[in-house]
Amino acid sequence: MLIEFFLKLKEAKVPVSVREFLTLLEALKQGVIDPSIDDFYQLARMTLVKDEQHFDRFDQVFGAYFSGIEQIIALQPDIPLDWLEKKLQRVLTEAEKAALTKLGGPEALKKLLEELLKEQKEWHGGGTKWIGAGGSSPFGHSGFHPEGIRIGGESAGNRTAIKVWEAREFKDYDANLALGTRNIKLALRRLRRFAREGSHLELDLDQTIHATAANAGMLDIKMRPERHNQVKVLLLMDVGGSMDDHVKRIDELFSAAKTEFKHLEYYYFHNCVYDYLWQSNRRRRDQVMPTQDIINKYGPDYKLIFVGDATMSPYEILSPHGSVEYNNTESGATWMNRLLDHFPHFAWLNPEAEGVWQYRQSIDIMRQLVKDRMYPVTLNGLESAMRQLSK
Repeated sequence: MLIEFFLKLKEAKVPVSVREFLTLLEALKQGVIDPSIDDFYQLARMTLVKDEQHFDRFDQVFGAYFSGIEQIIALQPDIPLDWLEKKLQRVLTEAEKAALTKLGGPEALKKLLEELLKEQKEWHGGGTKWIGAGGSSPFGHSGFHPEGIRIGGESAGNRTAIKVWEAREFKDYDANLALGTRNIKLALRRLRRFAREGSHLELDLDQTIHATAANAGMLDIKMRPERHNQVKVLLLMDVGGSMDDHVKRIDELFSAAKTEFKHLEYYYFHNCVYDYLWQSNRRRRDQVMPTQDIINKYGPDYKLIFVGDATMSPYEILSPHGSVEYNNTESGATWMNRLLDHFPHFAWLNPEAEGVWQYRQSIDIMRQLVKDRMYPVTLNGLESAMRQLSK
């Protein structure tokens, strides 16, 4: 069983070796973990994967290969099974959904939540007021409310929460994805500008061959000034939440950018830029970079490219404490304006279909902030963005 798993990892281009595989087998033989699929996952990833950039592909292979195996491994007895079940979920009609009203933004929700926490003593489900699951309360998960705080559990897919109180894990985009098309790379190449630097020389192979042939086979070496890709790009990418719908396309875009731009710096954000960014989604809570430091570090000659669907609550852009994840002291719009004031060459790439932009209030707000320099992630959209950045 494990040999086949090892071969699947090799097929997925995860650079695992026989030595590492034998280390995994020896660890299992010595009984270093309990008979748990979660413990085995952690052990396998620790022994087989040498670089964090391959974690995503490892997870995909592991999930596909061991799908369903948790059903034959006994659950640990210290977790009551009923805690893991969604006991009740109300199905609201469109009229019932329309009758629900927003409560007035993050501060009003926070105040009401504090009051409920003092009063509530047990789990609730399918209700309209208490913190629970499957109902129309603004607090909990798996239900519906036009404006609420998701606490624990999974989203029901409505994407109306204006704050999420849980430790959410995002995955880095894959920079080594083998593209199925060259179109993205060709579109990004329009931004590249080569210029001569100093007096450094390099071999001009074509001219050397031509001159040697013209010289009756006597070697005639030709040199030329070394050329460098001068364009500098700062890439800021939205990750997690609604961006999960666009992972494949952003993987392709990120991989192409890593190939085409020699001077590429990149950071992640969630929904909107605030006071800090990060480069690794697995370390985004303990290894962050203040946004002001990024503004100070990179000069205005960098081309600033945002990548995101700009789909969020308007509070997340316009209000202090509006972030879906934490209480930011300054609004996202404030930080956006600081970035745009520092980097005069900027563009926003939106993977969401352009036809739905007009129906998303947050997209309209963000388009105004970026002076209408928002482009779809299509061939024409990318070429238009690169032309804008080249001005």
